[in-house]
Amino acid sequence: MTKRDYYEILGIGKNASADEIKKAYRKAAVKFHPDKEGGDESKFKEVTEAYEVLKDSQKRQRYDQFGHAGVGGASGGGASGNPFEGFGGFGGQNVHFDFGDGGLGDIFGQFFGGGAAGRQAPQRGRDVEISLQLSFEEAVFGVEHKIELDLDDECPHCHGTTVEPGYDMKTCPTCKGAGQVGRVMNTMFGQIQQNVVCETCHGRGKVPEKVCTVCRGKGTQRQKRTINLKVPAGIDDGATIRLQGHGEAIGGGEKGDLYVHIRVKAHKHFTREGDIILSEEHIGMVEAALGTEIEVETVDGNVRMKVPAGTQSGTDFKLSGHGVPHMRSDKRGPHIVSVIVDIPTKLSRKQKDLLTQLNKI
Repeated sequence: MTKRDYYEILGIGKNASADEIKKAYRKAAVKFHPDKEGGDESKFKEVTEAYEVLKDSQKRQRYDQFGHAGVGGASGGGASGNPFEGFGGFGGQNVHFDFGDGGLGDIFGQFFGGGAAGRQAPQRGRDVEISLQLSFEEAVFGVEHKIELDLDDECPHCHGTTVEPGYDMKTCPTCKGAGQVGRVMNTMFGQIQQNVVCETCHGRGKVPEKVCTVCRGKGTQRQKRTINLKVPAGIDDGATIRLQGHGEAIGGGEKGDLYVHIRVKAHKHFTREGDIILSEEHIGMVEAALGTEIEVETVDGNVRMKVPAGTQSGTDFKLSGHGVPHMRSDKRGPHIVSVIVDIPTKLSRKQKDLLTQLNKI
């Protein structure tokens, strides 16, 4: 499938300035934001992709010279020059090879004794992932949320030890405390001995004298848990908060982690770029020519802003300290207000005469 031209996607010419590119993206992002009524997620991703390339002078130069192939986004499948493109996001970043059970580790373990099969990884509970949706203002100022989870938590009777209270652990009778047992395998090279994890104690070397009568030796029970999550001021859409040790429990091991993925709802009037809040205000052409004072909505409430005489449409005004707080300091970014001058499309005869006379002066 042929990809559309990035300039066409943003509705700008190839000679567009950096400011024109930014303004075109702002307008398109507000229009297509998927969390907004009438939004379009595919078009939002498309305009974001175009902006990410064209805002970077080096990427833009490569794109102008080589097209999509110059920025790793060829128009045809596999034509970008990246031999791994299309294989599950294998594009050169965050690449992870995991052969798992039955992979190369097992093969070498079978022929050379032990290897991956003879090692017992530390016991650890499952990680849990959830999504949390915030309003625009909650993301800006921070908020405390109660999160309710239904997961495998530590058994309240044995506290995860798997042992009935009053009893202790004893040496595993199968592996004699080694955590591994020998196994003879017949291969093309003859009989080979391999060490494998003990199935009785699962590599721990010890077993309960008496298993917990509540969880029956599992060490966990399905429970409801409530967590008070403090979301920091200035967090952005797509951020992830990691709560170590708040995932699922496992008998005799550590708890997993809880990952909270943040989604921020689109605002009716504001958009955001890092610590900057952006909005538009409309005025008439007479107000623009003579100057005026307007009331501007901000996340801190309405503020009065002066618009000087002769202001041109698209002029940006900065309201310092009304943007997004920095997550690592007490400072805040600005709120940028773009003033749009509305030109009337229908004029009465009297208005036309007045404008004609004004033009002659």
